[in-house]
Amino acid sequence: MSKVGVIGAGSWGIALAKVLYTNGNQVSVWSIVESEIAMLKEKHEHVDKLPGVKLPEDMVFTTNLPEAINGMDYLILAVPSVFTRSTAKSMAPYVKAGQVIVCVAKGIEEATLMTLSEIVEQEIPAAEVAVMCGPSHAEEVGRGMPTTVVAGAKKRSIAEGVQDIFMNEVFRVYTSPDVLGMELGGSLKNVIALAAGMLDGLGYGDNTKAALITRGISEMSRLAMKMGAKAETLNGLTGIGDLIVTCESKHSRNRKAGMLMGQGYTMQQAMDEVKMVVEGVYSAKAAIALAKKYEVGMPIIEAVNKVLFENKSVKEAAAELMMRDKKSENSDLGWKE
Repeated sequence: MSKVGVIGAGSWGIALAKVLYTNGNQVSVWSIVESEIAMLKEKHEHVDKLPGVKLPEDMVFTTNLPEAINGMDYLILAVPSVFTRSTAKSMAPYVKAGQVIVCVAKGIEEATLMTLSEIVEQEIPAAEVAVMCGPSHAEEVGRGMPTTVVAGAKKRSIAEGVQDIFMNEVFRVYTSPDVLGMELGGSLKNVIALAAGMLDGLGYGDNTKAALITRGISEMSRLAMKMGAKAETLNGLTGIGDLIVTCESKHSRNRKAGMLMGQGYTMQQAMDEVKMVVEGVYSAKAAIALAKKYEVGMPIIEAVNKVLFENKSVKEAAAELMMRDKKSENSDLGWKE
């Protein structure tokens, strides 16, 4: 049994807390929001973000950050990506050497173009840092539906430790040393999922969605591999697997926000309607900045940025994508004549 502190009481943090508790770990959950912790203590359920998922009576809920950190073997960092740096700064004075911090949010910091694990390593150098991601909506994980994810770390022992505390008969965990590839896949797919939702909002069909997903993984892979990630990672659970579920699922907040924009909502109106952090909006500018830095063409992500930040209509952006210059699907393949 391990002692685990879950830092962040949103839907994903709560779903993972339940998995950890089910596996026999001692679990505490922290949130900075007092009303959220009061609700969890009273109801043992996050009635706003994960209704119907009941939590054990003896699970600990707290707003006291030192209490959530001190003596824990693992800290699951489950706050939205935009709060990763500020939360890590607050955690730093209490984290002891050797404690493992597992980043489970997905995003790239716009100002620095750093991944979340890089931010945590910078702010909390004493910690061992890992990541966990894959096709895994909280709504299904919380209800015990079979799910597979990947635990990544620079050290095999750290990744395998994360695998051990989470894995059970309905939550399968693989390991990987390609932390960069995992984080880029998990972040970039949110931007592609916004585009998928936009197409759904326009009423386009299966042909369109299949093309978007396929060309989307191509864009993600080009950038990630240029940055040093491995093709196998982008072709696995944290790349194409996560992309498929985020583009297709009714639970996807990125797809839902994109769908609303396809129906005519502004970006802000869509985010207000979703009522949760839409990670793709925050990763979109960072993604296009990385594309420019590494000189990689990413037309879908560029089109999403134009809709989000340049007031281009979704229909016009889609038409421009279709009418770009003629190309071969794979320029590495040669002709016999």
